[in-house]
Amino acid sequence: MVSFELTEEQQLVQQTARDFATRELAPRAAERDRQAIFPAAELRKLAELGLMGINVPAAYGGAEAGVVATSLAVTEIARGCASTAVTVSVSNMVAEIICAFGTEEQKRKHVPRMTSGEYTCSAFALSEPHCGSDAAALRTTAKRVSGGWLLNGSKQWISHGDHSGVIVVWARTNDRPGAKGVSAFLVDKGAAGLIVGKHEEKMGLRGSTTVPLTFEDCLLPEGALIGVEGGGFAVAMTALDGGRIGVASQALGIGQAALDEARRYATERKAFGAPLAALEAIQFMLADCSVELEAARLLTLRAALLKEQKRPFTREASMAKVYTTETANRVCYRALQIHGGYGYTKEYAIERLTRDARVTTIYEGTSEIQRLVIGRDLVKD
Repeated sequence: MVSFELTEEQQLVQQTARDFATRELAPRAAERDRQAIFPAAELRKLAELGLMGINVPAAYGGAEAGVVATSLAVTEIARGCASTAVTVSVSNMVAEIICAFGTEEQKRKHVPRMTSGEYTCSAFALSEPHCGSDAAALRTTAKRVSGGWLLNGSKQWISHGDHSGVIVVWARTNDRPGAKGVSAFLVDKGAAGLIVGKHEEKMGLRGSTTVPLTFEDCLLPEGALIGVEGGGFAVAMTALDGGRIGVASQALGIGQAALDEARRYATERKAFGAPLAALEAIQFMLADCSVELEAARLLTLRAALLKEQKRPFTREASMAKVYTTETANRVCYRALQIHGGYGYTKEYAIERLTRDARVTTIYEGTSEIQRLVIGRDLVKD
């Protein structure tokens, strides 16, 4: 039996995130977008509120509030500023990876710095210039040398890789084909041989930096390996399942913000002697947005609850991701249509929200990959 009645703790996390997003994030969201300002100061404040380690054990400075609370917080933050929500979501995901697969030494070294804000954020480096969806085809290598590992290769599309205190990096550690030769490593900021490339000029989420990373004889200590050698692909897939809940939560927040903007504009703008909201055509568009967002919310919370209960959730996470991200794009389209010509200008927030929503159907598994995951699960023996 799945119940979506929120606990007092979940409601508190949600309200804390909502208040912060309304007070600190939303007022400068347009400025962050225009000037591509990374929200470093805001992220430190979020850490002070306990929102950079929501599902992390208290022993490592986390809030220990669970997966549902994490989803709720990311949604509220995205409602105020989608760029900030990306960093919050990924950083929470990386903290969970280290807690789930790391050694005690790795946990003690990194996680308290993540939850406290000492690390501004953390990053997830799996994609490469030649492969995104086909993660098992990666070419970055890590070879054993005296005292550790020598890392060589390139990563692409790494969110806030230039600001992260620690980066989880996947590399091939043997000649076995496909996923069997992949391992995961923790790379500290400023490691010798780590080269951060130029910021990508993106369509949306411009307050979240995206960079390529290059490793040129980057020497890692023996203790940098996370999990077991050759077990990195399983780490990545487990993380991505949870990450898809995070992206669904981001998209839900963007979609809700778009509906908020459409309702406000439709109520204030007059046409034919009455507010736009009096027109049945506009009411139907708003109604469709509301219905689809509520369905997306329930799919997302269901996946989050299953993960929190340590039950299988891979298919449900893919369902939440594909439906919610595509819903956010539809809602933004309708909301911009309601704004008419004004919606196509940067004077109104809906233009930014529409750009921010677009990538959610692409990163952490495209819509096509989600359908593949769901379909394979449906027809398996």
